[in-house]
Amino acid sequence: MTERTPQLAEKIGAGDHQSYMKLALSLATKSPPKPTNYRVGAVVVDTATNEILATGYTLELPGNTHAEQCCFEKLAEEHGVPASRLGEVLPNSVVLYTTVEPCSQRLSGNLPCVDRILAVGNKIKTVYVGVYEPEKFVSVNSSRQKLEDAGIGFVHVSGLEKEILEVATAGHDKSI
Repeated sequence: MTERTPQLAEKIGAGDHQSYMKLALSLATKSPPKPTNYRVGAVVVDTATNEILATGYTLELPGNTHAEQCCFEKLAEEHGVPASRLGEVLPNSVVLYTTVEPCSQRLSGNLPCVDRILAVGNKIKTVYVGVYEPEKFVSVNSSRQKLEDAGIGFVHVSGLEKEILEVATAGHDKSI
């Protein structure tokens, strides 16, 4: 189940946020279009080595899985720990790239992605987002505030909003 992509990191320069976001966007296109979720891609990077630790996209793994959740579940499997203990095994300087702002509420009752990020502890230093979560499913996303309150940076990577939203909302009724 674990899909490692270190070869992709060699082609992306350290700190090249636009290219990492483009990689996340390419992952989002693998998610099946559905009217009930956004198609999101995510990439976890060790900034000390510029190694991609995990990639994920919406519905990549069984269940109603989100992109960030898929990254964390694959990392947990790789390290042989429950996802709740990822902070014990991850490097000290990790960043997360996600095409859409991490969810702060799951209508399905699953753990929101922002809470999964916070559970990793102080290993994730910054979350880079391509777009803020549209208000279609949840009217107010509190992820940015929760992350910043925990000392985790929140950075909007601009320039791909149109492409990200086209991919994210594929399968949605656009007439509403």
